[in-house]
This record gives sequence, structure tokens and C-alpha cells, in this order.
Amino acid sequence: MRASPAPTPSRRSVLAGAAVAAAAVALPVAAPAAAHAASRRTEEVQGAEPHRWRTTAIGGTGFVTGLLFHPSVKGLAYARTDIGGAYRWDDTQSRWTALTDQLGWDDWNLLGVEALAVDRAHPDRLYLALGTYAQSWAGPGAVLRSEDRGATWARTDLTVRLGANEDGRGAGERLLVDPCDSEQLWLGTRHDGLLRSTDRGATWTSAGFPATPSANGQGIMFLVAAGRTVYAGWGDGGTPLYRTNASGGWEAVPGQPSGGSASKVPIRAAYDTNTRALYITYADAPGPNGQSDGSVHRLDTVTGSWTDVTPVAPDSGAGDGFGYGGVAVDAGRAGTVVVTTNNRWSQIDTLFRSTDGGATWTSLKDTAVLDVSETPYLRWGGDAAKFGWWIQAVAIDPYDSQHIVFGTGATIFGTRDLVHWAPQIRGLEESAVRFLIAPPTDGARLLSGLGDIGVMYHESLTASPSRGMASNPVFGTATGLALAALKPSYVVRTGWPSGSSAAGAYSDDGGSSWQPFGAQPPIAASAPGPVSVGADGATLLWSFIHWDGTKYPAHRSTDNGATWTEVATFPKGGTPVADPLDPKRFYVYDTDTGAVFLSTDSGATFTQGASGLPSGDSQFKLAAAPGRSGDLWLSAKDNGLFRSTDGGVTFTAMAGCQASHALGFGKEAPAGRRGTQGPGHRARASYPAIFQTGRVSATFDGVAVLRSDDAGATWVRINDDTHQWGWTGEVITGDPRVHGRVYLGTNGRGIQYADPQ
Repeated sequence: MRASPAPTPSRRSVLAGAAVAAAAVALPVAAPAAAHAASRRTEEVQGAEPHRWRTTAIGGTGFVTGLLFHPSVKGLAYARTDIGGAYRWDDTQSRWTALTDQLGWDDWNLLGVEALAVDRAHPDRLYLALGTYAQSWAGPGAVLRSEDRGATWARTDLTVRLGANEDGRGAGERLLVDPCDSEQLWLGTRHDGLLRSTDRGATWTSAGFPATPSANGQGIMFLVAAGRTVYAGWGDGGTPLYRTNASGGWEAVPGQPSGGSASKVPIRAAYDTNTRALYITYADAPGPNGQSDGSVHRLDTVTGSWTDVTPVAPDSGAGDGFGYGGVAVDAGRAGTVVVTTNNRWSQIDTLFRSTDGGATWTSLKDTAVLDVSETPYLRWGGDAAKFGWWIQAVAIDPYDSQHIVFGTGATIFGTRDLVHWAPQIRGLEESAVRFLIAPPTDGARLLSGLGDIGVMYHESLTASPSRGMASNPVFGTATGLALAALKPSYVVRTGWPSGSSAAGAYSDDGGSSWQPFGAQPPIAASAPGPVSVGADGATLLWSFIHWDGTKYPAHRSTDNGATWTEVATFPKGGTPVADPLDPKRFYVYDTDTGAVFLSTDSGATFTQGASGLPSGDSQFKLAAAPGRSGDLWLSAKDNGLFRSTDGGVTFTAMAGCQASHALGFGKEAPAGRRGTQGPGHRARASYPAIFQTGRVSATFDGVAVLRSDDAGATWVRINDDTHQWGWTGEVITGDPRVHGRVYLGTNGRGIQYADPQ
């Protein structure tokens, strides 16, 4: 979703690989009341504590890859994202509702939505094709089907892998209800050809298709109905466009564009029922990146004649290379069509609109008035927002010709008059969260470090941060965020530079405003890593690691980042952790060797402490308990949870915790509630509430969000089966001002927070 074409690491890294053949098993779905009752019974038996979960408001922040207005229901629309699930639009509330938050830890690969489909004849039916990566290390995809617009689901597991976060993810819908038979569905895959279901998605079989997929290609780019005929775009070279024929098979569409880069890959198609014209957008690559040529063509499906209706021909030689992406037709006005450019960085992407079947076009960007006051971060640290980038999804409301929406790499813009545009994004949150800090004093409710969009200062949890992205400097992905425990007004951040070479900054007002470090080590701009600040704010430790995993020596500053000195005894690439009480103490866990290293001279030198701990995984995390010196907790994923009370000299495994992925602290429980998480537990001395994503089988036999009010002796589950959000192993923290409040970082569903009910 980056606002610059510069190659910087992103949570949306695109991968390629092979998949396997298709099959399916149907799974039943519980009725809402029965499902709720079952969930309540599970909570009662296994000791959960009900919480009210909500999503912190930022507004989008990720790539919206598909938008679809329902053709038969006014005000109903759906959106899909590359890593953040699917959403339903409620026009009366002007808000999106998440539809896939029930997908849990083991189903993390299903949070990417490859395609969605609706049934014109059955308005309550909705289908999703899920699967984020098509690599051998990722699980197979699945198809979800709903009879109530996504309120409840039945699931069919596939053995083919889908690629919602790979190249081509902004292409058209690969899932389609057959226009002649609501029982029959088609699913186009990247590496396994065409699948068909004759029982509304309950089971799937391979269907014959004339093109042969490759192990690392795009396969079928889209499926679209034109009357009773189905058209399929093909992205692996050769013939780009096929259609069904009278015998029930497939054939190449006669007369189609061929032989040039501008029509190499079909991206999307839309059918005008009024004129019986099919519009197809093309590019020289699947996108969203890497496109430099493209075109738009119109097929008269009655006569078979083709017309090139490209609004503006790309010219990469003149610095204006781009492809065409989204296309939508106006159901209420014959010959009215909208197409989008994509990857047009020099002149900025736009929407072209035609009211005469593509004979003439108007650029809607040229007259657009943008209002991003509801989501100020879209200004990207500047004075104004862009009209968009990565625009591959566009839709026209079939009940309102002037209501157009389009997805970008960060939001959904909408208009009701073709001139005034604003984010139509409430309820849709897609950020990948790296860091969370809940300050102990007045000011921000929360500070967050995010993938792609840097750091945010949340003065409210229900409105997008008014300051937008932290600026001076602006970062892409945040790589570090730390607060001085004894001087909480002092905060530091690091990240991938955006628009400058500055990779670090400090704040003296709790993160409200920032100043770049006066200097930085030469490696900083190309390998910015995590940062830590001593308890009194006097010492900074900055670690460096390149996006490819190469580790470099850490550096230390005692003058607010004006000068830096290498720390030779600090394990390369490690994450520094400051002691919350003693400014001279720092810790770092060497995940390569399974040893903890300690400093008692303000980070100038480090010596080895405990050793023989789990090793070999950079996601193992060390955390220091607030208000205590030398009280350390080590989350070692499936190796469990460990604690040290002697400053990292020794560690003890916490009994009963089978897995710990992320851990944080919050305000301690009121005196009367301490130690009351299970029968027979006596009240303990005051200790911060501990939150973690982990597995404690005595509480819940699976990875869950957990809290302990008795220093880890007992745990309660605080999420439920409808609030799981896939993978949640990066960051979690409590609130030091409100007992029980928790903030949870997800990988594509933003910041979730909750309070006990």
C-alpha cells in the first residue's frame, strides 16, 4: 500500500510458488443462536471472561483488492482485501462490517480473500474464496458460503492454494455463480486450472479448460458473466481471453487483441447489459506493481467486433508508463463505463469515465475535490492527499449512477456527485501492527507502530489520529518504538525512510511531535532495526537488520541521537530492552544462540547471562515487567513462557503455558480480585496484569488471547470464537491506567482493543 514506488519492505511482500490439485469437504454451519449458546457453554466450562472487542479507528491503511455492489439489493456492497478479510457495507449506517474475524490462529492463511461472488437471484447468498499465499509452506485455500450475507458461514476446505497477497491480487473476481444455474459455481485458480461446483460450493471438482497453468504464473485472472456466457481472463501468456460455448466447453474469443505488451494480461472485465458490450482492461503485468503498458478494449458480444477504447496510451519512454486496472459499468445508463489506471506514479493514477461507450473519456481526478479530514494520515505527512495508487478495484452503485467507489493501496474513496470524494472506509481496518505502547500518563491513549504507515498518536480510540502519520520524518514500515519508563514524555521511533534518508526520531511530548535524530549510523537508512531508550531517557540503543535478514552491529547514543558509537558486545540484530527502573540496565535476547546478554553500564558493554534457552527463531521476544527491576519474561512460541527475577541471569519455565507468542503488561487488578482466577488461589501481592497470545491448555486448548492477574499462576481467555483475527503473534499490551483493557495487534485487521464486560 506504499505511496511511493521505491522498493521497501512491506507486510504485503509478494511470493510465488506451486499449488496442488483441488478437492473439498463440506462443513456445516451453526445457526446464530445455537452457535452463540455453544460459545457461551465453552466459555463457562473453560474459564473465559467475556470482553467487548472493538477496532481502533485509523481508516483502511491497506490494499482493497475488490469492490462489488449487489445488483439486486440497494445499499448492499462487499469488499475484499489482500490480508485483512472481507467486509459488508451497510448504506444506512455508512459503515463496513468485518465478516471473517472468526478465522483463528491455525487459519491465518485464510485472511486473504482471493475472490468473492454474489447471486443475483438469491440476494442473501455470499461466497468467498480464501487463501493468502500459494506457497508450499502455506495451507490450502477454502471457500466460505453464507445464506445470510456473511453473518454465518459454511466452509469447504480445498487442497489448492490461492494467492490473495501475491501478484495479480487486484485482478477481477475469480469466483462466479453461473448465470444460468445458481447451483453451479466456477472458481479460477492460479496454478490448478478451473474448478466447478454443482452444489453451491459444498464440493468442487476440476473442470476442463483449454489453457495449461504454470507453477509460478497467474492462471485465471477473472470470471465474468455476459448474458448466459462466461468469459475467463488468462494471465499466463498465449491467448488472454476465453468464453464458454454452446457445447458446454471453452473456446478462445475470436478477434481479440493480441501480440503486444499493451494487451498481454487481461486484468478485469465488466458487462453492460444495456448495450451487450464487454469491456476488458489490460496491462503488461498482473500488478499491482511492475506495469508500464496497458489498454482498454470493448467487445460487442452480439456481432463479435472489437474496438480499442483506451483513454490514454501509456508512454513509458516519456516517463508515463502504467497499466489499466479496474473497470465498472453503470447499470442505469447505457454506455457509461469507468476504468482506472494503475502503477502511474509520475502523473498519479486516475479514473476515466465515458458516457458514450468509450468513444470519449473524462479524467475524474482532474476535477476531484478530496476531503480526507476523517482519515488525515492519507496526507502522508504532507499538505494534501493523493487521488490514489494501486487502483485496481472500482464499482458503480447500480441504484445511484453518481455513487462510485474505488479501492487504493490505503483506503476506499467514494463520491456521490462525481466531484467531491472522501474515504468511504468506516469499520474497515487493515493495518499490520508491529508495536503498541499505552502511555502511563495523560496524553495519547495509545501509540502504534505499523506496517507501511509508520507511527500513530491515538488521542482517541474511536477516531482516526488527528495528526495523521508521525512526520519529521515520515516512515513507511515502523521498525522500532520505545518510551522512557521514568520519563514517559520521551519517545523514540525508527523505521524505513519515506521521502528522506532519516530512519530515526525522538519526541519530548509523548509522541505528539517529532524531531529526527541529529545523525545516524551509515547503515541506518538501509537496515533500520528496533530501538530502545533507557528508563531516564538518557541512552539510546539502536539495532540494525536488513530486510533480507543480514544483521549489523548495534549503536549507542547518549546525546539524543546527535552522535553514535558501535556496541561491539551487543548481539547483532537483537532487540534491545530497557530496564523500567534502572537506567543503567539493558537486556537483549540472542535468538541465534538462545542466550540473554546484560548491560549494567547504560548499554556500553554487554555480558552473557542465562544460556541454553530456545533459539533459532527471530520472533522470540523478551519483555520487562513495568515498575520492577530485572523482572523479565521470554515468549518462545511453542517452547513456552519463561521468567527471570534476577535480571536475566537465570530463567524458569512457567508451568502450564505450552506456547507464548507475544506478551505485555497492564494495570494490576484491584486488591479484591487478585488471585481469584480459579478455585483455591489465594490473593497475591500487587503485580501488573499480564496479557499474552499463547496456549494454556488448562484454560483453552488452542492459541488464545489470555490474561493473568497473579503473575502467571493462572490465566483466563479473554477473546472468543468470533474474535480471533488469524495470526496475532506480533504484539499485545495492557493499559497502565485501566485494569483489564487490552490492545492487540493483528496482521491485517488493525488494532483490536477490549474491556471486560
